[in-house]
Amino acid sequence: MFDVIKTYEKVPDEIVERYAVLEESASINESMPNKDGALCSRIRAIWPGLRMCGTALTVQCGIGDNVMLHKAISMAGPGDVVMVTNGDFDEAGGLFGGMMAASLKSKGAAGLVMEGAVRDTMLIKELEFPVFARNVCIKATTKLCPGKINHPIVIGGVYVKPGDLVFGDNDSVVVVPREIALQVLEVAEQREHNEEGLLQRILNGETTTFEMFRANYEKLNLSEEPDQH
Repeated sequence: MFDVIKTYEKVPDEIVERYAVLEESASINESMPNKDGALCSRIRAIWPGLRMCGTALTVQCGIGDNVMLHKAISMAGPGDVVMVTNGDFDEAGGLFGGMMAASLKSKGAAGLVMEGAVRDTMLIKELEFPVFARNVCIKATTKLCPGKINHPIVIGGVYVKPGDLVFGDNDSVVVVPREIALQVLEVAEQREHNEEGLLQRILNGETTTFEMFRANYEKLNLSEEPDQH
């Protein structure tokens, strides 16, 4: 097998477009069979309010080295979310910066997720390019270490294959395996439709979230002080 793979299947564009209009990452994660698509909570949007949706282009970099990331950026295309693992080394250098963000933006890429550090956050914000990372670090990088592109990786505790669906918002990044992307989407769409109706009922004073779980509470058989009338 090649170290750098260029041909792989992706979640179809029409499915990605439907994911892109979902309200929140939690809806997607809660709709997965095992509720296991959310990346480690330390990987967050580098400024508030970010959203992205696309398909994974995976990169495995050496510690503190970004030559493989530069190569991956040269391969990126519209809708790609570049997913980078650098191991558990937040202080090994800022592997991604403003000029790289400009390159990805010019190619129509959807975003970048870094299990490690980025830099040039103000320029990236000016470019309005979505970046999710575990840390910010301006230490220098090398360009010497071999790695792999478009092989399966584990990032933020989640197994990711090239072409999987990636959704990020202010709360989290969620990955949905390509094979079940449509199944999860349909559940998430129905979930958000139901929650929209529930929200209106709550705002109208017709119900509370407790009513959803009253049966669970009652099974606990707790003693409770009587209401005072």
